[in-house]
Amino acid sequence: MHRAGIMRVAPALLGCVISTVSTPLGAQPRTTAPFSVVEASMADLQAALRAKRVTSRQLVEQYLVRIATYDQTLRATITVNPRALADADALDRERAQGKVRGPLHGIPVALKDNILTRDLRTTGGALAFADLVPPYDATLTRQLRDAGAIIIAKAQLTELANWVASGMPGNYNAVNGQGLNPWDPRPDPRPGFDDGRAVLGTGGSSSGIGTNVSFWAGNVGTETSGSILSPAHANMLVGIKPTVGRISRHGVIPITADQDTPGPMTRTVADAAIMLGAMEGAVPDPNDAATKACTPPANRDYTTFLDAAALKGARIGIPRAFFYDSVVSGGSTRPRGGLTPAQRVVMNEVIAVLRAQGATIVDPVVIPSIVAPKADDNLLDWNPCSGLDNARGQDANCSSVLKYGMKRDFNTWLTTLGDKAPLPSLTALRQWNIAHQRAGSIKYGQANLDISDEIDLRLDREKYEADRRKDLRLTATEGLDVVLKGERLDALLFPGASSANIAARPGYPSITVPYALLPVTTPYPAGFDARPAPFGVTFTAGACAEPRLVALTYAFEQATKKRRAPAGFP
Repeated sequence: MHRAGIMRVAPALLGCVISTVSTPLGAQPRTTAPFSVVEASMADLQAALRAKRVTSRQLVEQYLVRIATYDQTLRATITVNPRALADADALDRERAQGKVRGPLHGIPVALKDNILTRDLRTTGGALAFADLVPPYDATLTRQLRDAGAIIIAKAQLTELANWVASGMPGNYNAVNGQGLNPWDPRPDPRPGFDDGRAVLGTGGSSSGIGTNVSFWAGNVGTETSGSILSPAHANMLVGIKPTVGRISRHGVIPITADQDTPGPMTRTVADAAIMLGAMEGAVPDPNDAATKACTPPANRDYTTFLDAAALKGARIGIPRAFFYDSVVSGGSTRPRGGLTPAQRVVMNEVIAVLRAQGATIVDPVVIPSIVAPKADDNLLDWNPCSGLDNARGQDANCSSVLKYGMKRDFNTWLTTLGDKAPLPSLTALRQWNIAHQRAGSIKYGQANLDISDEIDLRLDREKYEADRRKDLRLTATEGLDVVLKGERLDALLFPGASSANIAARPGYPSITVPYALLPVTTPYPAGFDARPAPFGVTFTAGACAEPRLVALTYAFEQATKKRRAPAGFP
């Protein structure tokens, strides 16, 4: 019932765009090719603005035309900003007066729709929040606006960042339906999967679809465990998952403050570096104590680390067990993990590139918690509690950190909305969803909300704290820290987004970079040929290592330049 209201915005703006860009009768045709936003980097956009080849208004117009043309197919947006053209005009006036705020001045970007915007609704994809216009901007929203960015849209996501139902497909929410991956948006033909999802998933709780097809220059995603790295991998994008606390979470709908972080998703490392600097505060945010964790670089400028020679002399570790090669360890008697033959070929190529660029490859490095023979010491046997099978009293062998954090932090977030809060608590949300099932509020149930809401923050605190200590022991103390420090590594290299879980729990940073298109191994019905899927690689390091990771990934990107645009969205 809300979708029609949302999509009326784009055609209305499109009409304005067409009337603006149409050539007046009798005017002479342009002698130079018009500037195109398709695959344009932020440096390209700024160069065109400086040269007066284009205005910010015209950039917005081009992006709005693309949204209106393709978004009915992809569902990459939940809300388009009806004031985007006016915002662009204001920034154009500033530029004309000689005021340029920085590399994001007049550049359209999108925010995942769990990031608060005081002048646009923020739904989180939940039907109960479909009409929520928050009373304040998220800190990162204010940071981006102060930097001159134009918030052109709120981007698609899995409902409440994928903490509603364990069986919900990625990139589905009750407000906007199913978002689709432009690399193969055809309906999945397999029985049991033919519920609107596409052949290719969008990765994590996503938000990267629109950046992939140039609906805007870049977007802000959020990650608790994989929802920046995974959609970057699946959409052939660069994704920076920062150290938890590097970017303020104030005004972001939470799962858990232990792991949540916003981060940029773009088509190049340079663009991601620009956005990261703009999103970071010069001083800690008093509304988010974790922002004391890392010291910003000078002028919050990560572009100073864009060094094409940065791999020379760098020490890069290859964690073979599980991430490259299958392993029998912990409580399993069967091999777990490993790469497909095609993925192995790609990773061998990547390692060869790193060597050719002067990196020292430490191969293999052994992460103790991956090969530990006892289940209690093995990370592969210690997963987050999820679904009704891990309800209270059935959660001894899984980490309660996410479900405990959701009960604690979601209710706290609701209080910040004051009288604008549609509901007072997680309990009230669950009850609302049950009452509105016929309207599609919980198509896939709400098992994760259920197991979160049954948490008693006082009685279950001891287990939560013990689980949090175990998370940190297996992922950091007996995990990444051992190899990063012991082998004096600058970073670890992981296939795809496979480091998401082990890096997310201690809050360590990672950057995913596009690399290849690989055959899909999913068994589809005879006669159906899946298109190749994007495959990225991820560099992971310890807390506050973003400057070094930016340098390494930029050097790798410049040596390979593998990013491609999906066909069908010219």
